Parts: sequence; structure tokens; C-alpha cells
Amino acid sequence: MLKVLLVDDEMYVRKGLYELINWMDLNMEIIGEAENGVEALNLIECLQPDVIITDIRMPILDGLELIRAVEKIPHLEPVFIIISGYHDFKYAQQAIRYGVHDYILKPIDDEELTATLQKSANLICNKRKHILWTEGQASNIMLEDVIKGHVQKEDEHRYAEMLGINRNSSLLITLIELQTGLDAIKITIEQLREAVHSLESNLCKMFISEQQRGTFALLLLWPDHHQGDSALQDNLHNIHITLSKRFNLDIGLYAGTLVKEIGDVTQSLMAAEEAAKHKYAETGGVVRYTEIKDKPLFVFNVYQDEVDQLILSLEEGNRSAYHKIVEEKFKLFHMNRFSSQALSGSLLRYITGILAVVHEMGGNDEGLQQLKELAQQSHEGWNLRLLKDAFLIALEEAEDYVSHLRMERSKGDISKIKRYIDANYTENINLKSIAALFYMNPVYLGRLFRKSYNQYFNDYLLNLRIHEAKKLLRQTDLRMYEVAARVGFQNADYFVTQFEKLVKLSPTEYRNLLMGNEQRGAQCQDGT
Repeated sequence: MLKVLLVDDEMYVRKGLYELINWMDLNMEIIGEAENGVEALNLIECLQPDVIITDIRMPILDGLELIRAVEKIPHLEPVFIIISGYHDFKYAQQAIRYGVHDYILKPIDDEELTATLQKSANLICNKRKHILWTEGQASNIMLEDVIKGHVQKEDEHRYAEMLGINRNSSLLITLIELQTGLDAIKITIEQLREAVHSLESNLCKMFISEQQRGTFALLLLWPDHHQGDSALQDNLHNIHITLSKRFNLDIGLYAGTLVKEIGDVTQSLMAAEEAAKHKYAETGGVVRYTEIKDKPLFVFNVYQDEVDQLILSLEEGNRSAYHKIVEEKFKLFHMNRFSSQALSGSLLRYITGILAVVHEMGGNDEGLQQLKELAQQSHEGWNLRLLKDAFLIALEEAEDYVSHLRMERSKGDISKIKRYIDANYTENINLKSIAALFYMNPVYLGRLFRKSYNQYFNDYLLNLRIHEAKKLLRQTDLRMYEVAARVGFQNADYFVTQFEKLVKLSPTEYRNLLMGNEQRGAQCQDGT
């Protein structure tokens, strides 16, 4: 991105320039503005702009003086563009003699200024290319031009000569994808260039350029006298194996078409990009456009019943079941030739379904970090194996989180159930009736109650009833069958049996013991 500084004492002119030009399209950005030459000079020394658009007539330090001052700053050669009123034409002519790139008369015409800026950008790029050429990097810059299709027809011969491309060679673009998945593995272009250089021979010559993080473009010069398809295939597989072993990584290699002219290299690149779309449908790590160009890709997502099946097994904690579902599903992704977008969409559908279940259970996304991270990934830097492994790990995390949420919710439910028992123990209640009331399995409820309160449900209920029975025996003169009924026993004899079991006395003995103690206490008070 080229840096632009605006210098004009009229604020509306500076603001107008912001709106007049589409700076982004020109690969430029305005980094500052000044209203006089002195202010501009300070900014220039600090910001080091590539392009300076300045008026001539300004207070304190005018445009010409500014240009002369900048010339004295070492290692700084910005392109100057003068904007001037008609009456300043002679000044503009003088500025041109100072080496100013161009001048434009006010009012400013947007097309004229855009064309001037484009010429300035080209001038700067050419200067930089020349500098880099002296540093031995010109071939890399020229390679970028070739791959991006920026080479003019009249320059093709010069580019071919500089890159060592002769008429007996065909050109092939092959995309190299470092498949790292979620692992933050950084392979630099220098490392990759060194590895590729070791593969060069008299048979073929290779150049490499970074396209984006983790993806590189390899320009392979293939001699026409070795045009055999099997020889080219062997060469690509050799590149694939060598790079995979060198970096201990899964590598994706996507080969475009052989072309003869430098101007057609972009066609080979587009073919390589098309081949990359088939990476989940092909095996071996090397995908050639010539082999997949007539093969269709599946572009739809999985069906909802398939999503429901996996989520059910996950909710039930049946790890072997959902592992089997995922294994079979990924085999189908490959066999049915799922496109990258279709596969990503399918995984997202599974993930969305799991998130919905978690939210219904009162959970949040924070408990599903693996799934969230997987959902945010593009299909770049992945293959089927990496995706499947990452998905299974994310599902296991989700299973553990769902189990945790269920346990937390169960703790809340069991508290409600205990409160219900405490309030209704005098009724004819049992484990089965309470489980039905709370829509739970009675066996599961029994286990949950014991785990939560360290005693069986029936023991807790019996202790609660006997405790209340003792209270009634102490405080009332109710008959035994009345006490039994009051605390929830339907049978008085069963009540007596259970009372004796816990208290080691019959209800009558317990009451008589209390009455005897009271009589003895009264006698002591009477002094007898």
C-alpha cells in the first residue's frame, strides 16, 4: 500500500481529495495532510510518504521550497504531484524542472488525477523492482507478475529471458497447500524455496511464490521433450513425497494445465484452483486438473435426520456410536465427492444442532471451544483426515459438557424432589410415583438420590416418617393406627415393625417410656 500525503492551505481541497479518488483501487492510502510547507516537511520526515500531492502557493513555506527541502533529505525520494491554479502555471513549469512527476490545474478532474496517480504508482514500483534487482530479488518480483497476469505482451520475451524460460519448455502452475488444521505450524517461503530447489534438475526448473498464509504457487518449467504424462505425474508425486517428509506435514498439491506462453500462466493458475476444490474427493494428496475437469462435485449439505442421529448418540453418551457415524459419514463425503463448501456446511449443521441442545440445557458456547474453533475455520489448510480427527475431538468435548450440564440440572431436579418428599411424606408416595411425576426413570432417580444424599430413597422416607411418628407419640395421645396413618403408613402392623426396627422399641414402649420418665420427674419435684 503506497502512502500519500496531502498538502494544501485550503481545507476543502484536502477533504475533497479524500472523496474524489478511490484510493483503495490504486493500492494507496492517505496517511496525513498539512496546510503549509513547514507542517508538511515535519510530516514527511516522520511518515516518509511515497507520493506527495501539494499546492504551490502556501504560507510560510511554499510548494517549490518544500520540494527543494525534501531533496536534501537522504534516502527519501517521494513522487511529487503539483496541483495549481491557472495563474501559477509558470511556477508549475519550474516545479517540473525540479523533477516533479506531474502537475494538475484546479479545478481538479478526477480522471486526470487518477491517471496521474496510476503513473506515479507504476514509477514507484519500477524503482523498487530495480532496487530489488540489484539485491538479487528481481526473479521473485517477475514471478509474481507472471502468476498474477501482470506481464504485458511486449514484455513477455524479456521476462522469459530473465527467468530462463525457453521455447522448448511448457509452464505449469501447481498450488502447494500446507495442511496443518488447527496446529499453528509456520513454514516460511524461504524454507519451502530451499526444499523445492533441492528437487530441481536438468529435467525441470521451479519457482515458488507465496499466495496466502499456508498456500504457495509453484511454477514448474517442463521440457517439451519430456512431455509424457506419466513422467509429469511421477514428478508431481516426487515433489509431494519430498515436501511431506521434509516438513513432516500433510501436503496438498493441485496442478493446473500445461501452457506455452507466459501470458497463459494465469489460466494454469485458475485450473490449479479448480483442482484444489476437489481435494476432499481425491486421494493421494496430488490432484490434477486434467483428471478432475469432467467430474462433478456434490454441493448440498447433510439431511436433518442424519444430524439428529449423531446428536442423539452424543446426548446418550454413546461414544462408540457417534464415532462410527462420523467414520461412515466422512467415507461418504469422499465417495460422494463433497465440495469444500458442502463439507463445511455439513459440519456447521452438526455443530449448530449441538449448540442448540446445549443452549436448551442452559449451557453456553464457552463449554464448546473445540466446536466453536472448528466452525470458524475455512476449508484452507485441511484435509479429510484432519477434519475428521478434529471433529471427533470436538464431539468428545461436547459429550463431556452435555454430561456436565445434565448432572448440574439433575442436582437442581433432585433438590426439588427432596422438597416434594419432605412436604408429602404423609401421602402414599414411592419411588415409582415420584419418578413419574418428575418425568424420570425410577432406576435413574434412585441412583441419583443415593449419590446426592448418600442414602437410599426408601431409607430416607422411612426415617422421615418414623421421626415424625416419634414426635406425635410424644406430643399427642393418638392411637397407634392413627399415628401410622398420619405419617404415611397404610398398615399399622407394618408401621410397628418398621418403628421397632429403627428405634429398637415398639411405639407403645416408646410412649410408655416417655410417660414413665415424666412420672418420675413429677415425683422428684413433689419430694416423694
